[in-house]
Amino acid sequence: MLNPFMQSTQSRFDVCPSTPPAPDGDVPPSPEALMCSLTVPGEAYSGQIARRTVRSVLHAHRLDALAVAAEQVAGELLAASWHLDPGRSLYLSVRYRDDALRLTAYDGHATHSHPRLAAHCEARRRAALRLMAAVVRECGGSWGFGESREPGGGTRTWATLPRAGALGYLAA
Repeated sequence: MLNPFMQSTQSRFDVCPSTPPAPDGDVPPSPEALMCSLTVPGEAYSGQIARRTVRSVLHAHRLDALAVAAEQVAGELLAASWHLDPGRSLYLSVRYRDDALRLTAYDGHATHSHPRLAAHCEARRRAALRLMAAVVRECGGSWGFGESREPGGGTRTWATLPRAGALGYLAA
């Protein structure tokens, strides 16, 4: 008598399920599909790499109109991260969700345990990001920083640019 669980010699797992057809190469990805991350060296030129990458990614996702504000923010995020943590890798993430572009930079500069050192370091980071803060404010967005939840620790600095505000940035 056959085991009821082995009624067929061919398992349903012997054959790969059919894969969906590949998307048409001529159709650009939607804005909502934008998820891009890159790691760059902790060097002065990394801001330029970030700006060019952000421009290319926004173009690929049909968000070119946001590029002026986004490039400025990306460059400032990476410049400040490099300035506070030179020589170590920097990480930038760009996402588009809920009609807003979110840029996040991670650096290895850990939060200081001594309150005075922590306050001094926070003041240095805020001063380094004054231009970025002005761009974000002009776009009606928000920004901040805090301890990174990444395994290596460090600091996470983020900025959110609402689409409507970024479209109007420098449009006078």
